[in-house]
Amino acid sequence: MAVTDLRFVSRNPQKVKEVQAILGRAGITVESIDVAIEELQTDNSDRLIRHKAIAAYERIRQPLIVEHTGLHLDYLNGLPGGLTQVFWDKLLAERFASLFGNTSDPSATARTQVAYVDGKTVFVSAGEIKGRIASAPSGSQEFQWDCVFVPSGYMETFARIGSTKKNEISMRRQALDKLVEHLK
Repeated sequence: MAVTDLRFVSRNPQKVKEVQAILGRAGITVESIDVAIEELQTDNSDRLIRHKAIAAYERIRQPLIVEHTGLHLDYLNGLPGGLTQVFWDKLLAERFASLFGNTSDPSATARTQVAYVDGKTVFVSAGEIKGRIASAPSGSQEFQWDCVFVPSGYMETFARIGSTKKNEISMRRQALDKLVEHLK
């Protein structure tokens, strides 16, 4: 039996909108659950997403999904990865772009992992998109580092290309598409 509705534990309204839009195309209704789940602070994204999923399930006690997205900078050998939020909160847009968009190698990979947990199993799917860090923020700074990440094949940041185009090409879309296949 295919899943037609999911609970998504996230405090980020922009992520909720994207997940609802992407999964809505697959006929899945997403209920937002605005609960803080303390994330494991590690550069190991696999450990982080599994820990987050289990912690969320222990709070909600219903099948649900959680998500984690990180930037893996070539210049920093894949950091900050699972620690992207920590870096972003300390540096913010201008300093992040200045530090990493002006390096000898501004290449980056944006990676999303989505975990579905139903109390018996944890299923993790992932998606990633290559790109680079812009030398200066461009577009709305409302959705964290969307204003500094330029996906490969584009001249503008995620913030500038807009949510419709981003939802067609993003790492979040890739991860959610794999989740939909699993849930069928």
